[in-house]
Amino acid sequence: MSHSVENRFFAIVCGALLIFVAPLFVLFLFLSSERAEKEIKDHISVLLVANAQALAKPLWDLDEDSVTQISATTVAEGAIVKVNVRDLSGQLDVTQSTIPRSYKGLLESVARPIIYNGVDGAKNLGTITVYYPALGLFDGLKNEEIVFISIFIFAVLTVFGAALIGNRIFIIQPLMRLTHAVEATRRLGSRHHVDWQSNDEMGRLASSFNDMQSKLEREETELKLAHRRATDTYNLTPAMLFSLDKDDCIAAVSDYWLAATGYARSDVVGRKFASLVLPESREIYTERKRSRPDSAARLDVTVKFLCRDDRVMDVLILETTAIQDGQSLSVMTDVTDLKQSEDRNLRQAITDHLTGLLNRQGFETALDAKINEADLRKRELACLFVDLDRFKWINDNMGHAAGDAALRELVSRMQARLVPGDIAARLGGDEFAILLLAEDAEKRAFDMAARIAELFETPFGGDARLSASIGIAIYPRHAANAAELLLKSDIAMYAKKRDGKNGAQIFDNSMLDDSRRRAELESYIEGGLSDDWFEAHLQPIVNIDDRSIAGFEALMRLHHPQKGILPPARIIDVAEETGSIVRIGNRVMEKAISHFARLSRLDGMQDTYLAINFSPLQFESGLPVRIAALLSRHDIRPERIVVEITEAVLMDDNPETRTVINEICRYGCRIALDDFGTGYSSLSYINRFPVDIIKIDQSFIRAINDTASDVSAKSRMLVESITTLSHKMNCTVIAEGIETEEECATLRTMGLDYGQGYLFHRPQHPNDLLKALAGPRADYLSAVAQAS
Repeated sequence: MSHSVENRFFAIVCGALLIFVAPLFVLFLFLSSERAEKEIKDHISVLLVANAQALAKPLWDLDEDSVTQISATTVAEGAIVKVNVRDLSGQLDVTQSTIPRSYKGLLESVARPIIYNGVDGAKNLGTITVYYPALGLFDGLKNEEIVFISIFIFAVLTVFGAALIGNRIFIIQPLMRLTHAVEATRRLGSRHHVDWQSNDEMGRLASSFNDMQSKLEREETELKLAHRRATDTYNLTPAMLFSLDKDDCIAAVSDYWLAATGYARSDVVGRKFASLVLPESREIYTERKRSRPDSAARLDVTVKFLCRDDRVMDVLILETTAIQDGQSLSVMTDVTDLKQSEDRNLRQAITDHLTGLLNRQGFETALDAKINEADLRKRELACLFVDLDRFKWINDNMGHAAGDAALRELVSRMQARLVPGDIAARLGGDEFAILLLAEDAEKRAFDMAARIAELFETPFGGDARLSASIGIAIYPRHAANAAELLLKSDIAMYAKKRDGKNGAQIFDNSMLDDSRRRAELESYIEGGLSDDWFEAHLQPIVNIDDRSIAGFEALMRLHHPQKGILPPARIIDVAEETGSIVRIGNRVMEKAISHFARLSRLDGMQDTYLAINFSPLQFESGLPVRIAALLSRHDIRPERIVVEITEAVLMDDNPETRTVINEICRYGCRIALDDFGTGYSSLSYINRFPVDIIKIDQSFIRAINDTASDVSAKSRMLVESITTLSHKMNCTVIAEGIETEEECATLRTMGLDYGQGYLFHRPQHPNDLLKALAGPRADYLSAVAQAS
C-alpha cells in the first residue's frame, strides 16, 4: 500500500512537471532557436550580397581561380559550410565545402543571382548558393541561456526531491505504521496502536485511530462479556428457548429445552423443527408465516410437540423472526395443563351445568354445524323449540330445588327418546331446543313432539304435572340460516302458547304478522320513551250515592304522532315482557302526580285521591323513595295516593316485593287490589297484605243484570259477598266498568262505596279534565251524560 501511494505521488509530481514546466522549457528553446536562425540568415544575406557583387566580374571573365578564391573566403565564415557558384552557360561550376563526411544532419541553403552591370546594362551571369547546418532546439543557445537553464533544472529537481522526501517522511511513514497496526489487528485479533505523534493531520489521524482502537477494545470486552452473559441466560433461563434458521431448521437450543424435551443437542441441531410437531398440528405450524408475511412480526402458534420419550406436549411457541441473518429466537411454553383447562372451560362454557345439555352458546355452534351437514347431505333440519307450561308454579310453590330436580328428570326422560345425531340443548330457564336431521324433517319433528308429550304423562317429583308448548321450524323450508331457524321455531312456540299451550305447532308465515306487530309495538315503546309520547290520562272515581268525585285513576296512554292514541293493553303486555314497563311506569307516575297536583288546586278537590297502577316489575327497592320524593316535590299528602296492584303481585309472594309494599304503607300511602275476582282470587290476600281498597272486576259488574237469570244471580251473590266481607275487614269497595244506570242502581242497593266507568266519566287528558272541572258543574255533568 505504501509503495502504491508513493508511486502515485511521484506520478502526480512528474505529471505536473510535464504539464506545466516542460512546455515552458520547450517554448524557451524554440524561441532561442528562432532567434539564432534569424541571426544566421541575416548574416548570410549580407555575405551573399557582397560575394555576388565580388563574383560578377570574375564570372564575366570566367576567371575560375578568382571564383574559387572568393568561394573559399565565403566558406571560411563560421555559419557557412558549403558554397556553389555556377554560371548560366554551364562552363563554370565551383563548389567549396567544409562538411565532414560523418555529418548526417540537414542543410539549409540560400541562393542569390550574380548580376553584372556592363555597358549593355545589367546581365544575370549565374547564381551563388550557400549551405549552412539546420539549427536544433539547443543549437541556438547562448552561454548565459545555458547557465539559466541549468539553474532552472537544478531548482526543479531540488523541489521534486524535497517533495518526495517530505512525502515519504511525513505521509508514507505514518501510513505504513497505520497499515501495520491494521494488519496486525486483522491477523492477530488484538487492538494495536500507531506509534506516531505530530501536530498535523497525520498526528490527528493516528490519535483518532488509537482512540478508536481503545474504544473498540472496550466494546469488544463488553461484547464478549455480554455474549457470555447471553449464553448463560440462554442456557440457564427456566424457559424452553430455541433458534431457527431461515429454513426453519433448529440452529440452537437452551439447556432447559433439552431437559424438558429429553433430546440431546446433537439430535436436534440442524433438524427441521416441524418434524418434532405431530402431523395433526404440523400444517398449522408451517402456515404460521404464510398468514403473516411480515418478517419482523411476532408470531405465535400452539401445536402438539413430540418429546424424546414419546410424550406429547401442548406447547405455545412465541417467535420473533429475522433477528439476524434470517435466524429467529423462539420460546416454547408447555401449556398442556392450560390447554386441558381451556378444553374443560370450553365444555363448561357450552354446557348447561344443571342438566348437562348444551347451553345456548353451544347450541348455536351446533346449529351452524348441523346446517352445514344438512347442506352436504341434501337433507332437512328440524328445530324444535320447547317451552314448559306452568314450570313457574313449581318454583313458586315447591321451591327452586324441586324445579331443578324436575328439569333434570325431564332431560333424563328426553335423552332416552333421542337417537345418535340428535342434539338437545337447554337455552335457559324452562326453554329447550332439539335439532333433528332427516329427509322428512316435518314428520320426524311431529313424531318427536308426540314423544315429548308422553314424557309429561308421568308427574315430576311426585305430584308436579307439567306440559310443553313446542314450536317447529324446518331448514331450509322456513329459514335460510341458523338465527332465522331458531327465531321462527320460537315464533311458532309462542303461537302455540297463545293457542292454548300443551302441543306442537309448525311455523307458518302468518305468524310473522304477530311478530311484526310486536316488533312495531316495541319500536313505538322505545320511541315513546325517547320522544315523550307517554301520557297519564285520568278517570274520575265517584261516590256511588251522590256521584261526587272521590278520586282519580291514572291510566297510561301512548299518543303516537301519526297513529294517535294506541290501545294500552297490548302495549303493557309487550312492555312487561321486554322490561320497559318500569321506565314507562315511572314516567306515567311522575306525570300523573304532577297533573293531580294541578287538579288539587280546584275547589272541592283537596281531599280526592289518585290511584296509580303498578306492574309487578316496578316493585324495586327504590320505589318508596321515588314516591316520597314526588309527593314532597308537589306537596301532596301520602294518604291521597293509592297504589293499585294486581293479584299477580300478591301471588308471587316475593319477600322483596312484600318489603316494598310494607314501606309504602308505612309512608302513608294506601293499597288497592285491582281486578279482584279474576285469576286466583282469595280473600286471604286481604288478611295477609295491607289492602285498603278492593276493586271488583268489570266482568262481574256486567253480569249482575245478565239476561240469563242464573248468571245474574250468581254474579250478584259474588259481588254482595265480596262487598260484605271486604267491609267486615275495613276495606273500601269500588266497582269497575259501570256503564248503565241499571248497573249503578243495583250496585247501590248492594252497598258498594264507589263506582268507576263510562256512565260517570271517561278517561281524559288532564288538560281537558281540568277545563271541565273548572267550568260550571251543571255544564260538566251535562257533557258527561252526553258522552256516556
